[in-house]
Amino acid sequence: MNNFLADLAFFLEKIDSYRDKFLFLFIKPYWPRVIVPNYVTSIRIAIGILLFILLFFLGVNDQALIVYLFCIGVFTDLIDGPIARGINKVTELGAMLDSTADRILILPIAVYGLFGSHKWLLLALLLAEVSNTFVSIFYKSKEVYLESNIFGKTKMVLMSAALIAILFFWPSSPPLFFTYVLWLSIPFSFLSMYAKMIELKDKNKIHVPKFKNL
Repeated sequence: MNNFLADLAFFLEKIDSYRDKFLFLFIKPYWPRVIVPNYVTSIRIAIGILLFILLFFLGVNDQALIVYLFCIGVFTDLIDGPIARGINKVTELGAMLDSTADRILILPIAVYGLFGSHKWLLLALLLAEVSNTFVSIFYKSKEVYLESNIFGKTKMVLMSAALIAILFFWPSSPPLFFTYVLWLSIPFSFLSMYAKMIELKDKNKIHVPKFKNL
């Protein structure tokens, strides 16, 4: 990873560490140990599936309900990682569930909020998520511990914040600022993929051929 990306990753990780430090104040002494982080992540998966059913099968257009459910899902994403780290329950299964839960939560809201007026943005987001999924599968196939990197976390924060705002304005078009934030999340998605491939290269899990001058 070049110096700029390394510096960017360090800066973002520093910001993310403040979230952990703040939440650890409550998690370490008070969090009930019988509630493991994967239970919290599973709530996000259940909410994502529920949103999909409500929006696309039952045709529910209760804006307050959709925003409420989505915000709960985003909150679980905010706390499940710090819970895992705070009570020493970080597992590879948890990391895999976390990224899967993020996509299950985000995709129905992205389709619901963007299909009408921002189809190209929606297509770009979907392509980025599909690409990221394939890279994650390839990454896991190399028997390397799979964990969300800081670029993936940043992408999720940007997408969550922008989609919450878009839901508040729905069905009216949101201010362009929030669509720009979603566009900004896409490069972070590809940076996440790039970071995974660089990690595989550094661990000699993939071979990058060198071409001799002809």
